[in-house]
Amino acid sequence: MTATLISLISILCGIIGANLIGVIYKKKSFGLLGNTIAGVFGCIFIIKSFGRLGFDPNFIIHSGYINYGIFALNCFVSITSGALALILISKLKRFQ
Repeated sequence: MTATLISLISILCGIIGANLIGVIYKKKSFGLLGNTIAGVFGCIFIIKSFGRLGFDPNFIIHSGYINYGIFALNCFVSITSGALALILISKLKRFQ
């Protein structure tokens, strides 16, 4: 695996997290396309902002081998950030 593939998997996890929250909470959903966009931007924002803490794709493949513990943490953070982005955007929309 390369760092690019790990980044794409992270973005996919963010999309899954946002769409899962959209399915569970119908009032917070923006449809498939809106949930997907929220998941992508939420995942990218969190991974780029807090990736220096140790779950950035470059840290996962640091010495030429894959650290599966950090990879699992990266996937968990991506799912959570996609879900949180959708919730935050739906709360911001309510204030309009």
